[in-house]
Amino acid sequence: MERRLDSFSPGQKGVVKSIDGDCKIKRRLFDMGLTPGAEVVLRKVAPLGDPVEVTLRGYELSLRKAEAHAVLTEV
Repeated sequence: MERRLDSFSPGQKGVVKSIDGDCKIKRRLFDMGLTPGAEVVLRKVAPLGDPVEVTLRGYELSLRKAEAHAVLTEV
């Protein structure tokens, strides 16, 4: 089942399938390690929903909600 990273609940995990959006966002997310095949776990969501914190490749990463929406995962 495919889901966007911004629709995850804390503790949920998935594998990155693809990154949507313009070239600038894609490049930024690729540089941070969000590449196809990487496992990602949603750790925390800020009280107002932005940003979200994920664990990826052994480190913590904070993403804006728009950036998380660009990440398509396989759950």
